[in-house]
Amino acid sequence: MLEKEKIDAMFAPSKINSNVSHPSHYNSGNKYEPIDVILDWELNFCLGNVIKYIFRAGKKIDFENQNPKEKEIEDLEKAMFYLNYEINRIKEKE
Repeated sequence: MLEKEKIDAMFAPSKINSNVSHPSHYNSGNKYEPIDVILDWELNFCLGNVIKYIFRAGKKIDFENQNPKEKEIEDLEKAMFYLNYEINRIKEKE
């Protein structure tokens, strides 16, 4: 069984509700969910988070903050944080 199939089997919709296993801010209008891309590309934690935050930018509803643009900018800033962190980590190895 492939890694993704193992993960899907562990977290089947019958075991976990869709807000956990397939949240709408990760799959609405997208052919793939971030987890599919992250696993297929074998990304590390930082680069996986870059993908995750770019995918959900502008899609996640923030009920505490009614300004969706602020949440979109926050997600893009998080993506930038993890990308910069990874760049600095690579530079420090040199």
